[in-house]
Amino acid sequence: MSEVRLGDVIDDYCVKCRRLTNHSVVSMLNSVPAKVRCRTCYNEHNYLHEEVPPKKDAKKEALFKEVLSSINPAATEEEKGAVPKKAKTRARK
Repeated sequence: MSEVRLGDVIDDYCVKCRRLTNHSVVSMLNSVPAKVRCRTCYNEHNYLHEEVPPKKDAKKEALFKEVLSSINPAATEEEKGAVPKKAKTRARK
């Protein structure tokens, strides 16, 4: 592959379109694209090296589990197996 220059068209993942599209190189840092502009929606973002960023839900879930385990690891294991969930009941008139 030849060296990339400003204005060249490269493929990258667009965070707005949520798909792999053509992008124009907007800025470079040490001969590597730093910012690109989507040629479909014209959104400008950091160059993601054609990789889909991880979903935010996975990050939140991992952090939530880490916080729970740091609080009291024994209590979280007991709650999983010992305490069943109560069924919701409707009040009768």
